[in-house]
Amino acid sequence: MDSIIQNVAIYALPVIFAITLHEAAHGYVAKHFGDMTAYAQGRVSLNPVRHIDPVGTILLPLLTLWLGGILFGWAKPVPVDFSALRRPKQDMLWVALAGPGANLFMALLWAFVIKLGLALSDTDLARPMVLMGEAGIKINVILMVLNLLPLPPLDGGRIAVSLLPQRLANGFARIEPYGFMILLMLLMTGVLGAIIGPFIAITIQLVALFFGLEAY
Repeated sequence: MDSIIQNVAIYALPVIFAITLHEAAHGYVAKHFGDMTAYAQGRVSLNPVRHIDPVGTILLPLLTLWLGGILFGWAKPVPVDFSALRRPKQDMLWVALAGPGANLFMALLWAFVIKLGLALSDTDLARPMVLMGEAGIKINVILMVLNLLPLPPLDGGRIAVSLLPQRLANGFARIEPYGFMILLMLLMTGVLGAIIGPFIAITIQLVALFFGLEAY
């Protein structure tokens, strides 16, 4: 029980930031390219309450943290009306990339927190900063890699729809109603971990190397 409480204390802030900024980034970029839907609903916000889904943001991450394996969860999706974008097909690419891009940025920030914690090794703040930084890198890299899977409605699916020729894009987009079900099946069968696990490990090591941190 103590280890679970400790894990929750370490992971809570990184999870909230990772999910909040990921969703806010989608809304901000959509607003930039002409879609005011998320802005009108107050979703272009750093207030985590506006993005938290009780099951996906709280219950499921706690469950996967307790059971082990890949930390899994989601927030309330930011509403985007792609038809309201100035160039719907082209601008969809940047809206979709915004979320994973925000996660990569945060992974780098958490790496800096580790670096700062190591520099303060003689203080009581050092260990909490390092542990939270490691959790922040892990969570953000998982979210980034997971969302880049080319499966609608994940960001990677949106990116694929944006880049594919129109005829292929239309056919590929029809997968979207079944995308979440496919994702859950991949998760429960262990296939999801086998697919994205190596990409997660490589990305974490690259972030660590960028800041001159030892592999962990």
